[in-house]
Amino acid sequence: GYGHTVPLSDGGKAFCIIYSVIGIPFTLLFLTAVVQRIIVYVTRRPVLYFHIRWGFSKQVVAIIHAVALGFITVSCFFLIPAAIFSVLEDDWNFLESFYFCFISLSTIGLGDYVPGEGYNQKFRELYKIGITCYLLLGLIAMLVVLETFCELHELKKFRKLFYVKKDKEEDQVHIMEHDQLSFSSISDQAASMKDDQKANEPFVTSQSPTSNDSSLNN
Repeated sequence: GYGHTVPLSDGGKAFCIIYSVIGIPFTLLFLTAVVQRIIVYVTRRPVLYFHIRWGFSKQVVAIIHAVALGFITVSCFFLIPAAIFSVLEDDWNFLESFYFCFISLSTIGLGDYVPGEGYNQKFRELYKIGITCYLLLGLIAMLVVLETFCELHELKKFRKLFYVKKDKEEDQVHIMEHDQLSFSSISDQAASMKDDQKANEPFVTSQSPTSNDSSLNN
């Protein structure tokens, strides 16, 4: 939020809080779903194509692709829009226009520069809609570039340095406890199966040894 338009009443502030609590997670879910689908066609398939088709190293192709994608994104969503804003906004130069693009697409949104607020602005409504579409597309492009760089093998190795390593002794204790539980459960099952077999066996009348001796003497 730029901060140049704010709610003044208590009801407006309460509605803004409720709307933000619901809207921000859904917006993040929407952006995540869109980025995950775009990155398949923009990053993974092109890298895999050059790796399989031309036999280049996958890591080298991924680095070149990430740098090229970053350069294209900076050109299409920072340099070119900054030049356009410097022409459409009377009191903005190129640096101020580039500053607005960076502050907006990085979701900082200070609000010190807001386009379309001039008194002599032509087609204000259409201009505002175009800026909204630009910000949405630019934010998606920024997330795609960040996800592309995060998938690089070198950055994955760098991120592993900050992972919390599990203690091997704790892992062994958990494995031993799991094995003991599984062994005890198996032994309990075997004991219950033996009891069932004994219960199902037919009763056999045992003959006394005196009767057997008498039969032999006869």
